[in-house]
Amino acid sequence: MAACNEIIGFSPLGRSSFLSGSRSNKLCFASPALLAQRRRGRLPSVKKAAATPVVATISEEVVKLVAGKQQEKLKVRAALTVRRKLKEDLKEVIVNQLDALSDKIGRNVVLELISTEINPRTKKPKKSGETVIKDWYEKKNVKGERVVYTAEFDVDSAFGEPGAITVVNRHQKEFFLEGIVIEGFACGPVHFPCNSWVQSTKDLPTKRIFFSNKPYLPSETPAGLKELRKKELNELRGDGNGVRKRSDRIYDYATYNDLGNPDRGIEFARPTLGARRSLIQDDAVPVAPYRYQNHDMVAESRIEKPHPLYVPRDEAFEELKQGAFSAGRLKAVLHNFIPSLIASISADNHDFQGFHHIDNLYKEGLILKLGLQEHLIKKLPFVRKIQESSEGLLRYDTPRILSKDKFAWLRDDEFARQAVAGIDPVTIERLQAFPPVSKLDSEIYGPPESAITEAHISGQLEGLTVQQAVEEGKLFVLDFHDIYLPFIERINAMDGRKAYATRTLFFLNPIGTLKPVAIELGLPPAQPGASRSSVVLTPPRDATTNWLWMLGKAHVCSNDAGVHQLVEDAREYGALHSGGAPAAERDAPGVQAVAPAYAVHAGDQRAGAAEPDQRRRRDRVLLHPRRLEDPTQPHGVRLVLPDYPYADDGLLLWSAITSYVRSYIQLYYPDSDPGRIRSDSELQAWYHESINVGHGDHRDAPWWPPLDTSDDLVAFLTTLIWLASAQHAALNFGQYPLGGYVPSRPPLMRRLVPDPEHDADEYRAFLADPHRFFLSATPSVLQATKFMAVVDTLSMHSPDEEYLGGTREGAAAWTADEEAEAAYRNFADEVAAVEEEIKKRNADPTRRNRCGAGVLPYELLAPSSPPGVTARGVPNSVSI
Repeated sequence: MAACNEIIGFSPLGRSSFLSGSRSNKLCFASPALLAQRRRGRLPSVKKAAATPVVATISEEVVKLVAGKQQEKLKVRAALTVRRKLKEDLKEVIVNQLDALSDKIGRNVVLELISTEINPRTKKPKKSGETVIKDWYEKKNVKGERVVYTAEFDVDSAFGEPGAITVVNRHQKEFFLEGIVIEGFACGPVHFPCNSWVQSTKDLPTKRIFFSNKPYLPSETPAGLKELRKKELNELRGDGNGVRKRSDRIYDYATYNDLGNPDRGIEFARPTLGARRSLIQDDAVPVAPYRYQNHDMVAESRIEKPHPLYVPRDEAFEELKQGAFSAGRLKAVLHNFIPSLIASISADNHDFQGFHHIDNLYKEGLILKLGLQEHLIKKLPFVRKIQESSEGLLRYDTPRILSKDKFAWLRDDEFARQAVAGIDPVTIERLQAFPPVSKLDSEIYGPPESAITEAHISGQLEGLTVQQAVEEGKLFVLDFHDIYLPFIERINAMDGRKAYATRTLFFLNPIGTLKPVAIELGLPPAQPGASRSSVVLTPPRDATTNWLWMLGKAHVCSNDAGVHQLVEDAREYGALHSGGAPAAERDAPGVQAVAPAYAVHAGDQRAGAAEPDQRRRRDRVLLHPRRLEDPTQPHGVRLVLPDYPYADDGLLLWSAITSYVRSYIQLYYPDSDPGRIRSDSELQAWYHESINVGHGDHRDAPWWPPLDTSDDLVAFLTTLIWLASAQHAALNFGQYPLGGYVPSRPPLMRRLVPDPEHDADEYRAFLADPHRFFLSATPSVLQATKFMAVVDTLSMHSPDEEYLGGTREGAAAWTADEEAEAAYRNFADEVAAVEEEIKKRNADPTRRNRCGAGVLPYELLAPSSPPGVTARGVPNSVSI
């Protein structure tokens, strides 16, 4: 995703948004983030320097070259902008003071300028000689988030133009360097956007290299910078060996071989995704990605606290993000505390006693009115004190799904609307043949034809025959049958877990909305190849069928939630789940079945490989077969669904991203020089490594496109940027607002639909109290609150989030290329126009999937957002 970072042209102040961390502005970049540095490829003679303001400048007069007069020495000044933490603990305050004192006695921050030119005598780059920051000690008590320090260099008048600067930190503590500006050269101020943590030499003894913001293709890199460019690339790439330390800046690929847990038993073994083994951890080493498990030297176990997972230092959450994330985790812990206590002191699996008890989660908090308070206080009197002191934190925010119509989730039209404007709008497809047919092995899973017949749906098609409805593109399907059926037996064998493999058919109404016409609930055959046991539900006709229909819809939503979490949004998991499987525990498949499902279905979801076939992956936006090629339409396609909020808005952003990427790529790889892509050694090495190392398990797949032309590169980068920004936003930030009310989208189910022929007692219990039966079929209090706490955190924007097309006040010059800067400004304007268009669409009463009584506007692809859980906002990158 680092490729996206540089192309998008984000503010170099603060975190680089496409990798959820800070990014230095380097000339070369290692895999998998090599392409991030490719923005610097250009013909210097073709471009003009960008006229950008200096962020940190020097007020003193600086000596400049005088025309016609040769000088032996030239004095130039450097201004370094260092960002301090907003809050520091006592230890950090003491270390800062010690660093200031040690700076006074010679343990300084040391700088050295490197010219773009070679010394003709030594054949080495021209260097300024080392100098130190002058005023670190004097500014030890300066208040404010940013401090500007100064240094002076004496350089030869024939030094040329500075192209790089090295920084050595001899203090005890790392510091965050935002940027450096050099003044005094005839060429004018030279900007070095850094945005990187500079480690102490005790942790990282090598010099840090930062390049100026002038871009160069590898073949056109000035002679003085070529070796440095190669050195930086090698340091960032790593060699795939060793154990990662906190100070490392290595961007490497890791194999997904920690999906299972063979130490628990062979039944917990899971297949490996990827080609290269990850790193080995010795238990004595504090930071590393993985260690091998005892039973299986191919599988690796996940790192548990206190050993954090390795990420490059600049990609770690910054202070504001970490603070928001930690607060979210604390809130989640408190939300889980009371239900966990209940579960630990009682053998009962406590269910919600009524829908009003669920409502109380948003009104009163967790001790609430669950009928459990007296039970708790008798055993744990301190619980009341927790409730009194933490009432605000124990109360859940009301999900947006309830804000406009508390009962919208009960309606069939809302159930259907969620398929095109909900959390997972990428699964629905146009039905191309009736009946739907399974692609699973019929010798194992039985006859492939769906149990849904014409008789089930023919009376609900506005007078059309089933064949006519198919031919006219009026029938659509949510098909989870083949994804779930192989794992249903294992899921249903678990205590308190029940699932079906579902299919749902929808009919497109003349007004452009969908209505569900049939739900198939499938179970595997009792014997291989035998007929499957399937239940087909149709829209209700009386009270009994209404409750059965509600249970059927709940099972469909549970299938959808499981696929969404484990396939579509699998990129989310990480520190939030503490290396364990709480996500698996809350979702339908369960711990034992989750990993194989993920391994089978998420293999092509990893960023990079995930998107080799550009037409195929463009369908993630256009949702084939939900569109038709139509050159008369603005984006070259006509959607089969006339009112499809996700695809409608997604096409706007896809078009904006494509336009910007094309204009940017044309600056450095113009069509007039078609060989430039193929001859770019770094670019081709990045692409080769992405395929053969990052996705070695798919290296021989036929769908990898060539990388020969600028069109190839534009298509590839557009897809990466789309996935990391817009598509991720559409799939992630609605999770709590649209799914935080558990009955509307249960993450798991605990009971099958009652069947009088197979379990008469179960069916009598259902008839006696369908309300209670429904609640006992959906998640328990503990399961629901765990799920709500997690998706609440996942759906949150941090205060320092950077959004697509946005700018940051006071941003330093990210590029010296005036045309590249102008291209980004045009992109920002286009993104702003997209936001205005989305606002208009949400106010258009003819768009019934986003406007109407009780209908939520579709804002998941509206680019900007305030912090918090907002159900809108498209960050520059994947960030949880």
